Amino acid sequence: MVWLDASDLAQRLGRQAEAVCRHYLSNGRRQGNYWQVGDVRNTPGRSMFVRLKDTPKGPAGKWMDAESGEHGDLLDVIREALGLIDFADVAEEARAFLSLPHPEPEPTSPKQRGASVPSGSAEASRRLFAMARPIAGTIAKAYLRKRGITAFNATDALRFHPQCYYRPDDGPTETWPALLARVTDLAGRQTGTHRTWLAPDGSGKAPIDTQRKAMGDLLGHGVRFGIGSEVQTAGEGIETMLSVRSGLPDLPAVAALSAAHLAALLLPDTLRRLYVARDNGEAGEAMARTLAERAEATGIEAVVLVPTLGDFNDDLRAFGVEGLRAALRAQVLPQDVARFMALAA
Repeated sequence: MVWLDASDLAQRLGRQAEAVCRHYLSNGRRQGNYWQVGDVRNTPGRSMFVRLKDTPKGPAGKWMDAESGEHGDLLDVIREALGLIDFADVAEEARAFLSLPHPEPEPTSPKQRGASVPSGSAEASRRLFAMARPIAGTIAKAYLRKRGITAFNATDALRFHPQCYYRPDDGPTETWPALLARVTDLAGRQTGTHRTWLAPDGSGKAPIDTQRKAMGDLLGHGVRFGIGSEVQTAGEGIETMLSVRSGLPDLPAVAALSAAHLAALLLPDTLRRLYVARDNGEAGEAMARTLAERAEATGIEAVVLVPTLGDFNDDLRAFGVEGLRAALRAQVLPQDVARFMALAA
C-alpha cells in the first residue's frame, strides 16, 4: 500500500472534487465550476464555494466560505463534515474514499458543449455571449422596461439571445429567449455569463423551473455597469442594480448575482467609497454587512443602502422613479447626490 501524506491526499481528492462534494457536502449543488453549499459542515445554503477544476487562481478542491471567512481544502471538508478530530482519522477516511469507484459527473448536451470547450467553462461563457446581440429593440429590453427600469446607459454588459439552450433536470433540452449578462473581473476580462430565460413576448421570465443560471468563473466577479474607480455601488441582482441606476444614473454599479457572491466580491484598489445596495431578508442583510465590513477593513468607506420593500426593483415598481430617487437621496452622501444624480435632476 502506498502511503500518502496530507498534500498528496488533498491533491488526489481535488482530482475528484465534485465526487467529494456530492458525498460529503450533499446539501449543496453545482454552480458552474463551483460546488455551492451553506458551510463546511454541510449546512444547506449558498455561502461556501468549492472550486471543482484547476484554475489560475488555485487548484480544484480549494474552498472559501464568504460569510465566515473560513477556507481550506477537501481534507478540511471531510474533517468538518464528519466531525473528526484526529488527522489520522481524516486521512483514513480520505484513503477509503479514494479507493472507491466514483461516477463521472453527468455529461452535458453536445449542443451546449460546442466543438471543444467544456460546458460551463469561462471560455464557453464567452462564446455564448459573443453569439448574442445588443438588447436595443429586443424583448430583453422590453422585459427590463416591464420591471420599471429606465436607465440603459453603460449596459454593454447585457445582450439578448433569441434561442438559448435550457436543460431541465429531467426531459429534453429546450430553447428560450434569454437576457445574457457578461461577468468580468477587476481587469475587465470576461469570466462568465449569467442567463435569464424570458417569456417569448418579454412580459416576464420563462415558465421553467430554473429561470436563471450562470456559467464560468463567478466568485469575486460581477456584471458591471459603468467603470467604477473611487466610488461605486454593489448589490445582488441585475434588475436591482439597474433599478438603483434609474435613480443614480451616473453611479457605476456591479451586480454580484447572489447574496453569497456579494459577500465575496473583489474590490478595486482605487475604491474609496462603496455603496452596498442591500436586499431585505436574512441572507441579503447578512451578506451586505459582510461586504461592508470587508470594505471598511481595507480602508474603504462603506454605506449600506436599504430598500423599503424586498429589494430596489420592488421599490422602483411600487413607487416609481421619483419615489426611488427620493429614497436614495436620503441615504446617499450629499457630495455623491450632486455628482451621481446630475442626469436625474
